[in-house]
Amino acid sequence: MSLSIQTNVASLVAQNNIRVNSNFQSQTIQKLSSGYRINSSADDAAGLAVANRYRGDTAELSQGIQNANNGVAALQIVDGGLNNVSNILDRLRTLATESASATFTGDRGTLNTEYQGLLTEINRQAANVKLNTGGTYNTNLVTYVGGGSNASNAQVSVDLSGANNAVDSTALGIATSSIAGGGTGVSGNSVRLDDAATSFLAGSNTQAFTFHLNTGTGNQDVTATLSGGSGGLSGTQAISNLNTSLSAYGITASIGSNGTLQFGGATAFTVSAAAASGGNGVTTGTGTAVNSANYSISSGTFAAFGAGGGTSAAENFTVQNAGASYNISLTAVNADTLANTLTTLNTALSGSGISAVKAANGTDISLQSTSAFSVNETAFTAGAGGGTGSVFGTVGAQTVTAASNTASNTGNALAALTSLQTAVTNLGLFHGKLGAGVNKLNYAVNLAQSQITNYSSAQAGIRDADVASEAANLTKAQVLQQASIAALAQANSAPQAVLALLRG
Repeated sequence: MSLSIQTNVASLVAQNNIRVNSNFQSQTIQKLSSGYRINSSADDAAGLAVANRYRGDTAELSQGIQNANNGVAALQIVDGGLNNVSNILDRLRTLATESASATFTGDRGTLNTEYQGLLTEINRQAANVKLNTGGTYNTNLVTYVGGGSNASNAQVSVDLSGANNAVDSTALGIATSSIAGGGTGVSGNSVRLDDAATSFLAGSNTQAFTFHLNTGTGNQDVTATLSGGSGGLSGTQAISNLNTSLSAYGITASIGSNGTLQFGGATAFTVSAAAASGGNGVTTGTGTAVNSANYSISSGTFAAFGAGGGTSAAENFTVQNAGASYNISLTAVNADTLANTLTTLNTALSGSGISAVKAANGTDISLQSTSAFSVNETAFTAGAGGGTGSVFGTVGAQTVTAASNTASNTGNALAALTSLQTAVTNLGLFHGKLGAGVNKLNYAVNLAQSQITNYSSAQAGIRDADVASEAANLTKAQVLQQASIAALAQANSAPQAVLALLRG
């Protein structure tokens, strides 16, 4: 190698190594001080891209866990509200059961006041927990948790949509239920007894109600007369006085949901109201009523089958219920008077649960039963000596009016109990769906936490510095740096050897 003072190659080599070693030392110090292996894209561009993706997934999952926990908290608030609604349903069933007993002697109106108030409370609480019909939570609740390969897999759905998933009284099917006493209203009546400011039959005026009924031992006409006295009667007093007269016959008077007078009971009866002698009557005019809590059929214009000269009248028909079929024949011998006709009918129908009573007009016939039955008139022969009126109209099947639940004293309560049982079942199903939703969110949180742990580990493997290795590198870099400086000093002094040649 030639000697030169113009270009000191050894010095240049030493300078370059000093730069390299200085950079190596700086990078090592940066890694140790930051804790990261990758501090810029130049360190590991591909690795940085992968690590950034893991970091982004971790950030998304962290917020997703918060979302899911918020969802669990919201559903737990709802669950607490449902427990309270369930307690209210228990109370409603208690009230309905009390009213459904035929031996209940209290005021069903008082029971129904509490019952209706609790229905309103259910609606209020359902709205508070946002599960009223169309409420905030009465929908498909979608929580974004993250961690999925697509948006669908990153979401957890708790479907609380639809009417079956609301818990207000409408959704539970009990909004229109009632446990008030039922009964049959008098036709044409519009007088309201629930107005405390109105006095009835004041000035010792009277109003009579005539009941035609079957007591089980025979037909009987019972008249219940209201007297207002000098000061008159309130609506509740009028009801109380009627019940005093009628309780022995299994008939109950009450104020209906529309405020008017109604009569109920298991006894087969018809009733006609006479006009009030003066003052405000408790009914309008002279209306009539049939016990609509029973299946019933009223006759046409009844005419006694007289035994006059010529051919006597005869009528044959069949009455059938679920238990048996009863063939009945009315003739001039057993149906010559209305009383005898009723006796003949009740004797033939003994044990069937079907009773024959006078119709509300007092001159025709009504058949009544708590269970369904049918009537089919097979033949009618008009007699030359009288008896031209068929008891049940025309030959053939006759129309029987079905019983009305609301016409029974206990019918409303029994119907309410059925609705409440369904409500309890539906609430239980919703409870299960809500619990399943909470579990789904908790499982999603568990998965997200596991993913965060694994993503963080993967990111650390790529980005974090190996401290032990970098500490060794720092020592190495420092030694190389010192060695390079020493070598540079030697290289810089090398050209001085050329001067020795010149001195010679």
